[in-house]
Amino acid sequence: MTGWLIRAATAQDAAGVRRCIDAAYAGYRDQGIDLPDVSGGIEAEIADHLVFVASEGPQIIAGMVLELGDGYLQLANVAVHPDHGGKGIGKAMLARAQAETIAAGLSLLKLATHVEMPRNIALYQRLGWIETGREGVKVLMEKQL
Repeated sequence: MTGWLIRAATAQDAAGVRRCIDAAYAGYRDQGIDLPDVSGGIEAEIADHLVFVASEGPQIIAGMVLELGDGYLQLANVAVHPDHGGKGIGKAMLARAQAETIAAGLSLLKLATHVEMPRNIALYQRLGWIETGREGVKVLMEKQL
């Protein structure tokens, strides 16, 4: 038993998702990495895209945004609250992203991460993602399912 579950986000989850995302990216900001607003507009994301949360009781401990592209799903954001790292939640969220891609009748999942996040890049590579290019500070990656 994990103690947490992954489910579709609802409008009522917006504030919790925002707090979780902000906490997850705070360490990167503290390192001086210039990131875009990663939690702004989460209400619209929940309304317009596939958004999932991992919750432990009433607490949101991870969030993920998937956007439909032309023939693929884009992993727009995945964030695990730092107090809950190392529990397999991130991998479970990525597995859910893959399942949602297949359920949508697609076989390609894409993402963009930051060049100054080499641990994230290495993690994605270990999980079968390949780098397809770079645009400024973005590292573009994809996974064929």
